Amino acid sequence: MRAYAEEYLNDVVENQGKLFDFIAQTYPDKDTEEFINTYMASKTRKSIDEAQAYVNTMDAKELWNYFNKTENYHLRDGNALEGFMPFWIGEFYAYYQWYYNLPSAEVVRKIPVSFLKKAYTGLHDLELDLAVKKVGVV
Repeated sequence: MRAYAEEYLNDVVENQGKLFDFIAQTYPDKDTEEFINTYMASKTRKSIDEAQAYVNTMDAKELWNYFNKTENYHLRDGNALEGFMPFWIGEFYAYYQWYYNLPSAEVVRKIPVSFLKKAYTGLHDLELDLAVKKVGVV
């Protein structure tokens, strides 16, 4: 069984990709990887895991504002991920969480951002579902 109704899937996957990309592009002097780790373990992301329609239907900027307010989060200084990578990582994590129906906090622990950065070259050209299946349950 998947994490939530498939009708939400495309929006959740796309919006999380856009969110991670938005952070990387808008804040090039902030640590995108730290943001991703914090976001994936947050109450905001848990709401998506639990199919709370209000959060599942937010676009990237609404999600960023909601996350900031809910988590009282502040970006940390550091380096942003570049290129298409943050978008792809966002989509990968969202699809992986849905496909295997695991809590997002567990997903980011089992498949760290550092692993996805290394695997990006070999995985990002694959269809998202194939990339997720290739990584498999860790």
